[in-house]
Amino acid sequence: MKTKTADIQLKTNKESFSYRCKRDFTKNWSLYLLALPIILFYLIFHFKPMFGAIIAFMDYNPFAGYAGSTWVGFKHFKTFFSSPDFYHLLRNTLKISVSSIIFSFPLPIIFAIFLNELRSEKFSKTVKTISYLPHFISLVVICGIIKTFVSSDGLIGSLAGSITGRSLNLLDDPKAFVKIFVGSGIWQSLGWDSIIYVAALSSVDQQLYEAASVDGCGRFGKMWHITLPGILPTIIIMLILKLGGMLAVGYEKIILLYNPLTYDTADVISTYVYRRGLQEFNYSFSTAVGLFNSVINFFMVVVVNWISKKVSDIGIM
Repeated sequence: MKTKTADIQLKTNKESFSYRCKRDFTKNWSLYLLALPIILFYLIFHFKPMFGAIIAFMDYNPFAGYAGSTWVGFKHFKTFFSSPDFYHLLRNTLKISVSSIIFSFPLPIIFAIFLNELRSEKFSKTVKTISYLPHFISLVVICGIIKTFVSSDGLIGSLAGSITGRSLNLLDDPKAFVKIFVGSGIWQSLGWDSIIYVAALSSVDQQLYEAASVDGCGRFGKMWHITLPGILPTIIIMLILKLGGMLAVGYEKIILLYNPLTYDTADVISTYVYRRGLQEFNYSFSTAVGLFNSVINFFMVVVVNWISKKVSDIGIM
């Protein structure tokens, strides 16, 4: 009797869910239509290519296809882990990523708070527009500007030469590469990354500021006791996403900036995958390295999110 009742209840729930879906689609069909291109984009360019990850476990031959290629198991993973390049690439990737998190993550938060404190609406819009511009400049142009400024006769290169007493293109100095990469990244993304914090600040209850003023709290006191706690959930979520992509240092900018003189500090996992996969046509090995990178990033997101939920009850899932 209980089994029959449970079956009836399950069938009712399914029919109820189906009815709710149909009713919601009928009511909001235009919104679903707007979302369709985005859904198709992710299905075609993100989910469908995930099937190609199986070539990490085979000696893939493009002419033989998946069926004609030989399965080799974890051969390519073992080759990568036993290679002297593994620790070298992991060290460089972590160094660039951790430096970016330490120096570039807090700055958009500080910048957004100071934008929120500006009283002149016209001046605030001007500052925002100027800070957003570098994000929309082509990366090729950005790297061209960087090369010009840090060359031996460029503005930054000349200044460094006058301090050190020797003329040098800073992009030829392995010790300077990480500083150039992180510093230019801050300039490029500071304004754009602050947008989400500016939006979060608009939701902070203004009555809290009025109450703080009545209690004699100064401007910096309001920032510390009201503004920062008000946007703390946003900060934590962005930090989780940032830490989750710790090994996902993009190859585009590095390839445009590095050279054989700076391989020792500039070569990272993504540039290694690019060289082995697209330049040397070693598709299986590069896919194995890329899959390892993705798995570690996914693991980092889960772990950091779990820690955040335990400590502050704030997370992305």
